Amino acid sequence: MFTIDKYSGTPIYEQIINGIEKDILLGFLHEGDAIPSVRELSVALGINPNTIQKAYIELERREVTVALSGRGSFVREGATERIKLRGRSKLEQLYFCARELRLAGVSCEELIKMVERAYCTEEENE
Repeated sequence: MFTIDKYSGTPIYEQIINGIEKDILLGFLHEGDAIPSVRELSVALGINPNTIQKAYIELERREVTVALSGRGSFVREGATERIKLRGRSKLEQLYFCARELRLAGVSCEELIKMVERAYCTEEENE
């Protein structure tokens, strides 16, 4: 189970989305698995159920989960690939960000160190 940082600059509902998507990518959740109910997750994380519902609606919109009336929400078939494709599309954003950083005087070495730091930190947290 992922954790929420209430003091982060990232909205809580986005942290919930990121946490569930990360659990899918790491293999903690598989296609067809049920995700916790809104009530269960609300209690576990100490978060308002409306915030969790907002995250669940977005996960369904992204075709990561599917809600079955009276049964709950489940990881949708093909969710892993959809999450990976969205992640890879961020490479183009990184390209434009790197160009802006270069114009701002950030060296290539500094950028590479920051990317390496992000990868190492992420691997340590997994």
